[in-house]
Amino acid sequence: MDAKGIAKIQRKTSETQISLELLINGSGKSEISTGIPFLDHMLELFSRHGFFDLNIEAKGDIEIDYHHLVEDLGIALGQAFCKALGDKSGIKRYGYFVAPMDETLVTTAVDLSNRPYLFWQVSVESALVRDFNIQLFKEFFQSFANEVACNLHIRLEHGEEPHHVAEGIFKSLARCLDMATTSEPRLQGKVPSTKGTLSA
Repeated sequence: MDAKGIAKIQRKTSETQISLELLINGSGKSEISTGIPFLDHMLELFSRHGFFDLNIEAKGDIEIDYHHLVEDLGIALGQAFCKALGDKSGIKRYGYFVAPMDETLVTTAVDLSNRPYLFWQVSVESALVRDFNIQLFKEFFQSFANEVACNLHIRLEHGEEPHHVAEGIFKSLARCLDMATTSEPRLQGKVPSTKGTLSA
């Protein structure tokens, strides 16, 4: 990992404009403005529970649909983690967390392997939180996994209330990413792979 674990990302398209700053070894401070209050809330939870310092200023064509901005934020956040992690030397690489949230239980696992893959097993009868469909988060996490180049498995064990389900997912991911990006002193700065590299 980069010694400082810091990354800044600027992403501009005809549909979205995103400015993002990440400090992996932070204290959980965040300043987030996307124009989508529920998404802001989820990213604030992610920052707080992963101890990531995260600043995001984002705008998009949300008057049409939330899809473009949600997907592009997944891309930008993934790029930030990829940049901040560098060659991934000295990190634990794997993370796993089971998060309870009232009636909801979510399991998340990650391998920072340089092999992008998303397993998504999340299904609820009602997916709407006000006007936000939480199934959009599948696109967010697919984009994130592609850009970080990680194996990411997210499974809803049980739960019905969509706010609780989304919150369980973001808290669980935050905790398992915190675990995976934590320094492992026994590696003595080496890459956690028998191949000797986790870079492309």
